[in-house]
Amino acid sequence: MFEWPHGLFSASDGTVWVTDGKKQIVVQLAPDGRVLRTLGKPGVAGDGPDEFNSPSDVLIAPNGDIFVADGHGDFPVPETNDRIVKYSKDGKFIKAWGRHGSGQGEFDVPHGLAMDSAGRLFVADRANNRIQIFDQDGKFLAEWKQFGRPSGVYIRDDIIYVTDSQSNENVNPPFQQGIRIGSVRDGKVTAFISDPNEEMPEGVAADKQSNVFGGFTQLPDIKKYVRN
Repeated sequence: MFEWPHGLFSASDGTVWVTDGKKQIVVQLAPDGRVLRTLGKPGVAGDGPDEFNSPSDVLIAPNGDIFVADGHGDFPVPETNDRIVKYSKDGKFIKAWGRHGSGQGEFDVPHGLAMDSAGRLFVADRANNRIQIFDQDGKFLAEWKQFGRPSGVYIRDDIIYVTDSQSNENVNPPFQQGIRIGSVRDGKVTAFISDPNEEMPEGVAADKQSNVFGGFTQLPDIKKYVRN
């Protein structure tokens, strides 16, 4: 079914959304694994309203709108899109914004998506070493660089969890790999889970008890961190 499944989102209706960065599609799955919907053209890379080029993540807003981070870069193809694409809950194209660059509203590997209780969209703009924050119409609101070189971003109860899988003494110093935790209200980093062995944490989530789950690509495995 998949060639390079990359982004994963569990929606409130029980369905699961998956991006395939090589097959150029975003798929909605029923709890039993049945394919309910496919966005994009399988095997066709492009920048049209119904096309993707290495989509890296997907998010479903509370009203059902679909946001796709389109453009992983480097792998599986060197040149991809660098944009966010928005669809209605029934899959109709609404708009896209962004291009390759480092300015406001520009991206260099938009790698992860999250949304806070105010409806703000957080984009892990990895190769630009920042998180960009937008409203749901694509208006730029802010950028945060205090969370390192973000690969994954997750928000629960307005606590933000950000994985940094690439920072080291040569890339984005003085930041180090790990998981940074903070508040979406002021952007302050309040905790850091280090990754001293550089096992490359990319995926991240947290449960109701604030236990943190990190997905590590170098091993690969999933680690659970229990709150003290």
